Amino acid sequence: MTPDQKQAFGALVRETLLAHPELAAPALGQSRPPPSAAPVDIYAGHVQRDLDLIDRHAVALFGPQAPGFGPVGQDAVLAYFKAPDCDDCPAAEADLRRIARDLQLRITVLDMSADAGLAASLGLDMAPSYVLPDMILRGRMPAIVLERYLTR
Repeated sequence: MTPDQKQAFGALVRETLLAHPELAAPALGQSRPPPSAAPVDIYAGHVQRDLDLIDRHAVALFGPQAPGFGPVGQDAVLAYFKAPDCDDCPAAEADLRRIARDLQLRITVLDMSADAGLAASLGLDMAPSYVLPDMILRGRMPAIVLERYLTR
């Protein structure tokens, strides 16, 4: 490295460490970042994008007229996307029917093929998938996990 390259590299390293002091914590014998360092949420942008999409499609996902099961006339608390060729979908739907019955909740049921535009808009590319008012879950979830999300 030339002296100019070393100087530029050193400046870049200094700038990076000042912006992200948590990177230097292990070298300084610290197990945690200094108290002044705010944690970085690398998923914040993705979460906000999902929340915006959910909000934009809330009526189709949770409206009382959306197709599904559970108490009629009630807003849904979860939208479930299934597909005809999905091996996990029958068991996932059975779990949701039990949860809906036990907790008196409405669940929207949508088909990835028939509702392809909505699924694509939400970025769903696999079944089963679940949309709650504050998150999107892709892939089959155990009933206990879904119950926990629905009762928090």
